[in-house]
Amino acid sequence: MPEQPSSSRGAATYQRIVEAATREFAQYGIAGARVERIVAAARTNKAQLYGYFGNKDQLFDAIFFASLERITNVVPIDADDLADWAVRLYDEYLSRPDLIRLATWARLERRPVGHLVADHERYDDRKLRAVAEAQAAGRIRQGAPFDLMAMVIAMSMAWSPVSNVYAATAEEPPDVHDGRRALLRDSVRRAVAPQ
Repeated sequence: MPEQPSSSRGAATYQRIVEAATREFAQYGIAGARVERIVAAARTNKAQLYGYFGNKDQLFDAIFFASLERITNVVPIDADDLADWAVRLYDEYLSRPDLIRLATWARLERRPVGHLVADHERYDDRKLRAVAEAQAAGRIRQGAPFDLMAMVIAMSMAWSPVSNVYAATAEEPPDVHDGRRALLRDSVRRAVAPQ
């Protein structure tokens, strides 16, 4: 993300822009997002937004890449327990559905094929090394580490805001989420078990 302003007033405006833009892009995508709605919701003006972020595309990039950093840092991989990682991803999608929606808009509007981001090594390298090490030690099944990681992530998204079957919300009863977590945990364990 661009460097945040040093004054408390500037930092507050910057944060309001980030929050308003996150909601706007998550709901409408890149093409559908409107700077006018973002600045109105952030209680600022276009000059301030452009001063911090440049333009609408750069604002989306700042929001999107910050969301990738967030999920990598908040839900770090544990290759020795990929089932738990999948459940923690499920929980993160419940608490921050905007993160997965931003990634979906990036897929739809920016990179319809291949890796989601051009600099994918930056986000995947540590995860892939962890998977490869667990494979080498015989703790999880063999196969391309990237494909194994992608499959676990896809399983964690079964009830996410972009599911083509059912999108879960945090407001559903706890026992419903507990049942999904148990199913997800068991399914991932079976899928990645050594052969």
